[in-house]
Order: sequence, then C-alpha cells, then structure tokens
Amino acid sequence: ADSCQFLEFISRNVELYSLVNGVQLTTHALANFTRNELADALRKGPYQVNMLIGGFDAKDGSASLYYMDYLASCQKITRGAHGYASYFVLGLLDKLYKKGMSQEEGLDAINQCIKECKNRFIIDKSNFTVKVVDKDGIRSVASPSE
Repeated sequence: ADSCQFLEFISRNVELYSLVNGVQLTTHALANFTRNELADALRKGPYQVNMLIGGFDAKDGSASLYYMDYLASCQKITRGAHGYASYFVLGLLDKLYKKGMSQEEGLDAINQCIKECKNRFIIDKSNFTVKVVDKDGIRSVASPSE
C-alpha cells in the first residue's frame, strides 16, 4: 500500500512541477526530490518503500539508475535489484554487467537473472515484465525467457 500511495504522490508532484515551471525534472533531480520527500516523512509517517528510479535524460543523452531505501538513502548505481531476488541476482549482475552493453546483451543478462529466480524461488513465478528505458521512451519488450 505504501508503495502505490508514495508512487502516486511523487508522480503527481513531479507532474505539477513540470506544469508550473515548464521544465521536466532530470532523473537526478527526480531522485533527489523523492529522497527529500522520504526523508521528510521519516519522522512523521514513514513509508515502507524501497525503489529503483531509472530514466533517460535527453539533455545529456544518458541513462541513470538510482537505488533508494525506506530510510531515504539514495545512491546512483549501474545495476540493481531489491527484495529477496537481490540476494542472488546482484552477484549475477556483477558478473554479467559491462559498461556500454547493447540492448541485446542487457536482455541476455536479464534472461539469466530470470532463470536464476526460477531455479531458486520455491514459488512458481512464470510471468515477468521487462521494460526498456531509452531515448525513445519507456516500452515493454517480450520477456527474453518466453
């Protein structure tokens, strides 16, 4: 419940900022705004959310990814996971990640992570959603494991 409510709150405030100022927030600015809101709520009514914030900034032509936890710590990262899957997926991502990967290489890495999840989790999770964030926007791609 906290995740949905917090996401809605951040989305609407970023949209309002964009309408009032006529400027889209960069991924870095969005991550810092989100971190600030989490930090403000920490002592009033904390949200139990951990998140990855990713985006593509057209101005400098680069993508970025931020990890944020429920204590409002924020770190720019090159690869990430959270939840139970992170215990074994992060090691695999450390092994497979290389700077300047193509989309095809990235999808291969995701496919290996999905296979690892299917092997290690007792619960049968058969449907995965894979999305690409790039200069063309956000789009879903067929899960590489299908």
